Amino acid sequence: MQFGVFSVSDITRDPVSGHTPSEAERIDAVVQIAKKTEEVGLDVFAIGEHHNPPFFSSAPTTLLAFIAAATERLILTTSTTLITTNDPVRIAEEYAMLQHLSKGRMDLMLGRGNTAPVYPWFGQDIRQSLPLALENYNLLHRLWREDVIDWEGKFRTPLQGFTSTPRPLDDVPPFVWHGSIRTPEIAEQAAYYGDGFFANHIFWPKEHYMRLIKFYRQRYAHYGHGTEQQAIVGLGGQAYIARRSQDAIKEFRPYFNEAPVYGHGPAMEDFMRQTPLSVGSPQEVIDKTLTFREHFGDYQRQLFLIDHAGLPLKTVLDQLELLGGEVVPTLRKELAAKRDPQVPDAPTHAARVKAKYGDLVPRQPRPNANRGDNVTGGSPYQDTDQVAQAAQPGN
Repeated sequence: MQFGVFSVSDITRDPVSGHTPSEAERIDAVVQIAKKTEEVGLDVFAIGEHHNPPFFSSAPTTLLAFIAAATERLILTTSTTLITTNDPVRIAEEYAMLQHLSKGRMDLMLGRGNTAPVYPWFGQDIRQSLPLALENYNLLHRLWREDVIDWEGKFRTPLQGFTSTPRPLDDVPPFVWHGSIRTPEIAEQAAYYGDGFFANHIFWPKEHYMRLIKFYRQRYAHYGHGTEQQAIVGLGGQAYIARRSQDAIKEFRPYFNEAPVYGHGPAMEDFMRQTPLSVGSPQEVIDKTLTFREHFGDYQRQLFLIDHAGLPLKTVLDQLELLGGEVVPTLRKELAAKRDPQVPDAPTHAARVKAKYGDLVPRQPRPNANRGDNVTGGSPYQDTDQVAQAAQPGN
C-alpha cells in the first residue's frame, strides 16, 4: 500500500503569526515538503491544479518535474489535473514528458475541478463539465495508446493522422486515477477503463463515499477488469499530529477556525466526528485511519493533507516526521496483516511494464527518418506496423 501527502497549494494567512507567505515562499516550501516526504519514508507526493488566487499551482507538471530531479524514489502525482479545461492533447504531451523525466515515478489524478470561473477562462462552459470530462478522457486514453489517431468529438477540432509526442515511456501510459467527491458518472468512467478511483472524502460523511466506492467496485467487475476486491481505490484524509492529543487540539484549532475551507462552520470536534479529519496523537491518527478500511474495504493509496490553512513550513515538516516515523509504519503493518491476499498492490510503472512485456525488452518508439510531420508520409515510427499488428484480436 502507498502512503503520501497532497497539497492543494493554498496561500493562507497564518492566524497565529499573522504572516501571509508570498507565492515564492509557498513554492519553495512545497518543494521542501516533497523532499521531506521522501526522506521520512513515504511513497507519494501530490499537488493540485489551480488557476486563481489564493493558489499557486497552475503548472503542476513543471513543479513535479523539478521535484523529480530532486528526489530518487518518490512517486509524483496530481490532485487533480483538470480534464475539463485542459486540452487532452496537451495533457498527453506534458504528462508523457513528465513520465520520461521521472523515469516512470509518476501517475495522475483527473477531475473536473470545483472552481466555476476557471471554465470561461479556458473557453469552456461549466454546464458541460461532465460531458467534457467524459469526452476529453476518451481522447486522452487513445492518444497514449495509439501511434496515429483519427478522432472527432463535440468540444474540440477533429484530429486526423495525429501523433502525440513523446510516446509514453516503455509504451506504457501513465496510470490514471479518476477523482470525484460526488459524481457517480466519474466512478463509472474509472470502472469502464479499468483505472483507479480516488475518493477525496475530506468534507463529506463516510456513508456518501461508501456508496460511491461500492458502485465503482461493482462496475469495475462488470466491465471484466477483475473482482470487486481487485478494483483500485485511493483515499484522501487530513491530519494534524502532536505527541499529546491536548497539544494537537490546542495548536490546530486557530488554523481550523480561520481556514477558508473550514472556518466559521461546524466546530472542529464535530468536523472530526463527521469527516476523516484526525487531530491528535500518533495513535489517535492511526486508529482513525484504520477505520477507513472498515468502511471502504482494502485499498491501495492513502494521502494526507497536512500543509493547508496557513500552517508554517516548520510545523508541516514536523508533521511529516511524526507521520513517517510513527504513524505510517504502524499503518503499513496493521493494514498488511488484515489485507485480503486477492487485493492487488498499488500500480507502479515497473509493475505495469512487467505485466505488458514479461521478460521481453519494452518498446522504445523511434521515429522514421525524414518523415517531416504528422500528416504526410508513412507511419511515424519504425515499428508502428508491428505494434498495430500486435494490437489486433488474436495477437
